[in-house]
Amino acid sequence: MYTVSSSTALESHKHCRTYLLCIMHLASKVATARFLQKTASMELAEVVQWRRAILAVCLNLLALALSITALLSSYWCVGTQKVPKPLCGKGKVTKCIVVPVPVESTNASGQNEVQYSWETGDDRFAFRYFHTGIWHSCEENILGTDEKCRSFLELTPPAERGILWLSLGSELVYIVLLVISFGLLLLEIFYTGNPVCGMKLNAFAAVSSVLSGLLGMVAHMMYTQVFQATVSLGPEDWRPHSWDYGWAFYTAWASFTCCMASAVTTLNTYTKTLLEFRRNHKAFEHNLKEHTCFLNHKQMSFYVDKPINSLSESVDFYSELQKKVLLRDHSIDLEDVEESLEDEHC
Repeated sequence: MYTVSSSTALESHKHCRTYLLCIMHLASKVATARFLQKTASMELAEVVQWRRAILAVCLNLLALALSITALLSSYWCVGTQKVPKPLCGKGKVTKCIVVPVPVESTNASGQNEVQYSWETGDDRFAFRYFHTGIWHSCEENILGTDEKCRSFLELTPPAERGILWLSLGSELVYIVLLVISFGLLLLEIFYTGNPVCGMKLNAFAAVSSVLSGLLGMVAHMMYTQVFQATVSLGPEDWRPHSWDYGWAFYTAWASFTCCMASAVTTLNTYTKTLLEFRRNHKAFEHNLKEHTCFLNHKQMSFYVDKPINSLSESVDFYSELQKKVLLRDHSIDLEDVEESLEDEHC
């Protein structure tokens, strides 16, 4: 009886050991599959994040180019001005008043000459083209082919000059912040050694883009207010008969749109990366509970009880845990597991 019971116990122990080895083998395969799936998803996320970063840089660069073009242009507002027609002379035969001279007066002296004009109403006026920007305003010269330009600051009413200076300063700060944001985005793309520094650069670039967009919007609105006040209270010889916004005005607002799109893309990248780190942190906490047999109790208490207070600690936790858990899971040999189970009883 003793021999039978001993052989039965030995056979039961072998079956139990084989069963445990099969379980460990299946667990190792599942862990390997999860690791490969997670690696593929991480690579896909990195590709998507890289594309978002490139898109943000392109939008920021486009906004910068459009804003500089609009700032240097004098076509923010265009229109026509109603001015009296000059008298026709030898070099002027269009947009002028023709003065008929009687034959009897050809022999008269210059002091007794009398000139007559039969044009009345709008026929006595010409409509000359003008275009205005932040820096200066240019008007068509109806006596020639060139243009006459004046400083827009001189045309602005004194009460509105302070707002014009604020608008100009906001435009300049808007461009400076765009340059800073562009530089930070480039550093984020090329500086890939430390993910924590990359996230910080991404956050600063997003804040800079948002601030520049808000300043650009305020600057455009202030200039619109100043121009409308100048139309009503400006010099008599400059007040337009009709006007509309030019291509530079729409270019400035297109720059604002690209700037805000770049800011939203950058913020989206930052948010998705932060959520990815948090999700990985929860996933590794779950893996720690499933693989308690591979870690001693001291390491378990260190990882489970360790709080995550910032994004930097989250990234460091993720990297350290990936090295000490996943890589260790794949380096464990089944023969070592078998030897460790020889001393255990079912």
